[in-house]
Amino acid sequence: MNRSALHALALPAAVLLSATLLSGCAEDKDEAPAASRAVGYPVKLDNCGTQVQLDAAPERIVTIKSTTTELALALGLGERIVGTAFSDGPVLEEYADQAADLPVLSDQAPSKEVVLEAEPDFVFAGWESNLAADTAGERADLAKLGVGSYVAPSACQEPEYQPKKMTFPLLFEQFREAGEVFGVGDRADDLVAEQEAALAQVGKAVDGTTALWWSSGEDTPFVGGTIGAPQMVLDAVGLSNIVTEKATWTSYGWEAIIEADPDVIVLVDAAWNPAADKIKTLESTAATKNLTAVKGKRYLVIPFPAAEAGVRSVAAAGDLAGQLDDLGLLKG
Repeated sequence: MNRSALHALALPAAVLLSATLLSGCAEDKDEAPAASRAVGYPVKLDNCGTQVQLDAAPERIVTIKSTTTELALALGLGERIVGTAFSDGPVLEEYADQAADLPVLSDQAPSKEVVLEAEPDFVFAGWESNLAADTAGERADLAKLGVGSYVAPSACQEPEYQPKKMTFPLLFEQFREAGEVFGVGDRADDLVAEQEAALAQVGKAVDGTTALWWSSGEDTPFVGGTIGAPQMVLDAVGLSNIVTEKATWTSYGWEAIIEADPDVIVLVDAAWNPAADKIKTLESTAATKNLTAVKGKRYLVIPFPAAEAGVRSVAAAGDLAGQLDDLGLLKG
């Protein structure tokens, strides 16, 4: 679709996004910078360094990545979604019926042309890289075409916008911000209340239980660091991360893992990188088969979509707590 054709679309005239980057830095705080709060429209906020202004609720939304699709569905926006892309796996069972009828634009990061064919007025992206020249289009360029955009704040990459440490209170605040963006603040409040209640019921590991969160990589494992979603979930269940790197994710050598000898290993399960393959590697490699977690088969498995901050995070913590209980490592 060319630009002249897009301008001819009947996009809501009130939807406006300004893609002017901030000239200043966000205030230095322990968590991500708080966006300007708003009651109704217009909504103005700073999203990963891009100024976003919305004069009305988006009506035709493209979601990119599982985290954004599931949050949109949790907020009751299914009828507004005109396309999804780059899914990390099946959506949560509770949203499966809604998701079944959603158009899938691409199994990978979609191109700008593919996105525009869906005639959206807004793109809700899980990663900043989803909104680039070689993917769905740069934010400023989309704005010129009347297409607004918003990135999950937990995925902001610039140091001044990246959360200093992902926490559940911060995640819930981000849910509320999304509620403002899409004009469903009441539903966002309900979602937060539901998740806070569920989080309060999550059990805790026996004191001192250590863990490694292994996502991918065999020669050099790619693991959860101390400031991202993995650490947030580990904290919720009282597990101590053996990794000390101040990063959301980081490469970590087997030598350091063997020295730390974790009590349990969290294995991210993906269709392209199954947990079963990781177990096979651990149990067949001389350097790792004598690890405490490996000898005791103390594996905690988590689906790939739950490895990023989103509506699955509380359930992920509860799931890990249940698996710890099965291993006899949950407090009574």
